[in-house]
Amino acid sequence: MEHFYLVAYDISNDKRWRKVYKTMRGYGAWLQLSVFQCRLDKIKFLKMEAQLKDIVNHAEDHVIIVDVGPAQNIKPRVRSIGRKFEPVECRPVIV
Repeated sequence: MEHFYLVAYDISNDKRWRKVYKTMRGYGAWLQLSVFQCRLDKIKFLKMEAQLKDIVNHAEDHVIIVDVGPAQNIKPRVRSIGRKFEPVECRPVIV
């Protein structure tokens, strides 16, 4: 079962910020600077979390992960000013 997550981060070092950004691109859709939305099952979530823990400086950086709930039941109520907000969709992944 997938959950819908919002991930936001504040990384103090540009090199680490780029690594976090590239990592997150593999797990979700970019919303705006340092914010991603993700639909992840438990295994993908744990992999993402482990990768982020390896990248960040735990004394200087900050990552928050908000578990919004089961993805199939989520219809995010989002107010967006400017570009239209489009929630990440459930799509088959071919490996």
